[in-house]
Amino acid sequence: MTSLLELAQAQQYPAATLYVVATPIGNTADITLRALHVLGLVDRIAAEDTRNTGQLLARYGISKPLVAVHEHNEREAALRVIEHLRAGERVACVSDAGTPGISDPGAKLVDAVRAAGFQVVPLPGASALATALSAAGDWVATFTFLGFLPPKPRQRATALQPLAGHTHAMVFYEAPHRIVETVQALADAFGPARRLLIARELTKLHEALWSGTLAEGPTWLAADTNRQRGEFVLVVEGASAQASGAADHDALLRALLEEVPVKGAAKIAAALTGASRNALYARALELRSEGGEEEAD
Repeated sequence: MTSLLELAQAQQYPAATLYVVATPIGNTADITLRALHVLGLVDRIAAEDTRNTGQLLARYGISKPLVAVHEHNEREAALRVIEHLRAGERVACVSDAGTPGISDPGAKLVDAVRAAGFQVVPLPGASALATALSAAGDWVATFTFLGFLPPKPRQRATALQPLAGHTHAMVFYEAPHRIVETVQALADAFGPARRLLIARELTKLHEALWSGTLAEGPTWLAADTNRQRGEFVLVVEGASAQASGAADHDALLRALLEEVPVKGAAKIAAALTGASRNALYARALELRSEGGEEEAD
C-alpha cells in the first residue's frame, strides 16, 4: 500500500518555481504532508523571519538556506529570489504563520516572480481566516476579508464609515494591545446588535472562541484580562439588506454630529455622499435622539 508521504513524493515539483507554502498558525501538527515534502525538497526558503522559520523547520528535522523576505524588504528581496529561480532552483515562500500573502508578506514576491516569467505553485494549509470562519456559523456564508484596521482611532473610524451598510460578514485581524478599542470601534460604527465572533489564539494552547453581539464584546473582554492576550480574528455580521440603506451613512453622521449641529451634519454628509439631504437630516435626528441629546438648532 502506498504511504501518505509517498503520495506527496509522487507528484511533480518543477524546478525554477516558487512554492507558496502555508505553515501552522500555532499547532505545529497542522503542517501538511505536501508542505513537509516541498520544504525538504526546495533549494532554499524565503521566510518572513528567518529565526522563527528556522525554529519551525527544526521541529520537522529540516535544514535549508533561508532568505529574509519581510514587509520592509519584500520588493528588494524578490530580486534575489528571482536570481535563484533563474539558476534553476526551487524556492519556497513561507510567513511566520499561516498562508503567505494573507495579511503577511508574500504577495509582492508572487507578483515579481510571475512578472519575471517563473511559475508560482500554491500549497494550501493553515489560515487564521478560514479557521475562524469554519467555526462561525451560517451567518458568514458570504464575507469580506479586511485584515488589520488602521491603528489610530480617527483613521480607524474613517475606514469603518463606508462599511456600515456592507451586507457581507466582515473579517478583521487584530493584535492584543488594540483589541479592546477595536471591538468598541466596531460597535460604534455598526451599532450594538450585530453578531460578533472573537477567535483568540487559534489552534494554540489557550485558544478561545466567543460568540455574542458587538454590545457584549467589550464586556466579555473586560471581564478577564487574559482574554485580551494573543492574536485575534474578529468576524462581524454584515448589515441586513433591509437595514443597510438607512444605516449606510451612520458612521459618517455620528462623526459629524460630534462637531456640528444636525442641519450642518446633514448638509456635509449630503455633499460627501450624494445622498438625499432630507433623508440624512431625518437619520441624523434619529441618531441624535439615540444618543440622548437635545438638538439646539
